[in-house]
Amino acid sequence: MSLAAAAIEKKNVTYFGTFLIVVAGLASFFALGQLEDPDFTVKNAVIITAYPGASPEEVELEVTDRIETKLQELKQVDNIESYSRPGLSYINLEVQAQFWGDELQPIWDQMRRKIREVETELPPGAGRPMINDDFGDAFGFQLAMTGDGFSYADLERYAKLIRKELSVVDGVARVDLWGVQEQVIYIDTQETQLSQLGLSEESFVTTLRTQNMVVDAGRVDLQRKRFRIAPTGAFQSPEDIGDLTVTPSMTDLFQSDEARQGVRTGEDLIRINDIGTIRRGYRDPPTNLLAFSMRTADDETFANQPAIGISITNIPGVNIVHVGRNVEKLLGELEEFLPVGINLEKVHWQSDIVDESVKAFLVNFAQALGIVLIVLTIAMGWRMGVIVGTALIVTVLATFIVMAILNIDLHRISLGALIIALGMMVDNSIVVADGMVVRMQQGMDRVKAAVAATSQPAIPLLGATIIAVMAFLPISGSPEAVGEYCQALFQVAGISLLISWVVSLTITPLQCVDMLPAPKAGAGDPFAGGFYQRFRGLVMKSIRFRWLTIATTVGLLVVAVIGFGNVKQLFFPVSSMPKFMIDYFPPEGTRIQDVADDLNALEAKLIEDPRVEAVAAYLGSGPPRFYLPVEPEEPNQGYGQLIVNVFDFQDIPIIIEDIRPWIEENLPEALVPLRLYGVGPSNTWQFEIRVSGPAVADEGELRREAQKFVDILAADPLTGNYRTDWMQRVQKIVPEYNNERGRFAGVTRENIATTMNRAYDGIDVGLYREGDDLIPIVVRNIEEERQNLYGMPTL
Repeated sequence: MSLAAAAIEKKNVTYFGTFLIVVAGLASFFALGQLEDPDFTVKNAVIITAYPGASPEEVELEVTDRIETKLQELKQVDNIESYSRPGLSYINLEVQAQFWGDELQPIWDQMRRKIREVETELPPGAGRPMINDDFGDAFGFQLAMTGDGFSYADLERYAKLIRKELSVVDGVARVDLWGVQEQVIYIDTQETQLSQLGLSEESFVTTLRTQNMVVDAGRVDLQRKRFRIAPTGAFQSPEDIGDLTVTPSMTDLFQSDEARQGVRTGEDLIRINDIGTIRRGYRDPPTNLLAFSMRTADDETFANQPAIGISITNIPGVNIVHVGRNVEKLLGELEEFLPVGINLEKVHWQSDIVDESVKAFLVNFAQALGIVLIVLTIAMGWRMGVIVGTALIVTVLATFIVMAILNIDLHRISLGALIIALGMMVDNSIVVADGMVVRMQQGMDRVKAAVAATSQPAIPLLGATIIAVMAFLPISGSPEAVGEYCQALFQVAGISLLISWVVSLTITPLQCVDMLPAPKAGAGDPFAGGFYQRFRGLVMKSIRFRWLTIATTVGLLVVAVIGFGNVKQLFFPVSSMPKFMIDYFPPEGTRIQDVADDLNALEAKLIEDPRVEAVAAYLGSGPPRFYLPVEPEEPNQGYGQLIVNVFDFQDIPIIIEDIRPWIEENLPEALVPLRLYGVGPSNTWQFEIRVSGPAVADEGELRREAQKFVDILAADPLTGNYRTDWMQRVQKIVPEYNNERGRFAGVTRENIATTMNRAYDGIDVGLYREGDDLIPIVVRNIEEERQNLYGMPTL
């Protein structure tokens, strides 16, 4: 018995099953996870190793090369890229493309073991390699907390409270803060003052380091109880640091009569207040900075507001739209407890984008259904429109059920697959329904006509359906990241088209039996009309003049192949997100403070444009990964990126063309690429060329070879942005150390390095405890001496 015959015979069962499919399909639709992009694995891991004081060459030879050599033992490695900067090794490891999903975790575990093995071979002074293989998390919700008149410490305090509350929201996996400025307590000293007091840095540095340490004084038994002994003396306030008495070292006592007399008599003891000025501040220079500019509803603009970023990521497989609503609800409740002036502004809100995508699918589905009903109603009557429309609805809802079973979420690829397949889902039902109408007009009984209309074309329809499904296989079968990203395209299209074939053999013939009217008496041959006669004549002439037909077909094929060369080749289109990126690469070695000044000017210019809604400036590194296809830029003090939000994404090309002349005029020394967000896996640079040479090749030779490629690109009018990753050469200050005089005076290179570090950047000499914060105490010279390099010899 065929499927159609069984469905007709068990009519009530078939209709009840259809009802269950509709109910379960609707429930599955609302239960499916809704995401912006499908989950795909980022096959990169980053290993960062600090080696303070080392030159790039020393970092390369003593740290980077050793770690790279060990990583090359991994068979799954595809590419290793490294950067050796002064005091820092940065290695980017990429795994071969065919490893997807859960296959990566064992590789990362093996990589960690390899790195731990090489740790013992690293030179003294090198830190422990920090490994980051967690690039698969996309922080789809980005907030900027601003506070007019509030300090960074105030912003941090409120940001931590919000992070604590957001962490327990249903569907939220992790909440991170970005742009938090490290609080420090500075002791600004003066070299002449130290000399007058007869003190060396050793004396007060040692005192500060030991004073505020947590000490264990043990316990004592008294009667029936045991008491913990807790000595006082820890700093209760920054002022306590200033009252701390400095004990001169033996060298100081030997060299200074004043210090020796003070210790002997107990009078005129030297305190930290006598040495320098104590103040609270933030680490200078900062590691990273975030600034935010926005346009209010009444068209008022606020530019360059210091901010702290709050990044939120979701649990895999959840409905991101529901997560966004839960987060927005909580933020609305928390705003009542925030002081006036503290504002939370959206930089990126993934749930809005996903919600628009789902709504767009529903609109497209409704349009497709309406087109089917209208066209079929005009051509074949309203009953045929209802029959085929019902088949389309049941097919889509049944597809949702299978997607829920296979854990396929709703995202741009699965929704795109459904939209693409909509036009093909109705084909099988139309063939069956039309075949039944023809047989009924030929005088066949309606039940027999239904069975014949399904049994005869069933296998050909199945073959055609499978061929249509297999058309999507090459994309999904690619071993590259594109294959993993587009996997749902093949899965969802295949599921929906195969379900449409089953529906056409069961529900469609049953509806035809119940809904199609009996043919009119004397209807005759349905293909005897004028249209069919003319079409038959065209086919006969094509067969008669077959060589002309074949030649015409071949000619059209040749024209198509030639024309294909003029088609713009772009596998993934540009995203319709209403935002774009502006990268900022000033000359290498530029201070982050100067980067901030340049980007502040660019921010202010952008926010003047009424088409721009908001601008977020991330300095010191790229922003948190809020859009999975975009890889954040590596940490670099001389780098910044602007995220520009606009009201209408169609205005983006015009805004870019308008702002480009201003950038070229006001930021001539910087490289400033303006980039659109793409759909699917993408790279910052469209193509890369690696210039390498033997180990004996010097830096200048490699730079000269690379410059040849740069000159070629500069001469090509089609070239956009380009750069070498070595960027410009950076100057340095070289104090010349005299070995003989150093040994005679008992001054080592380490003494010089410590003194220089203390004088300019400052050195951490202790901790001040404030609640759960451990605030470093930093000693350095006053600002006038830090800016005056002519005083360096006196150090």
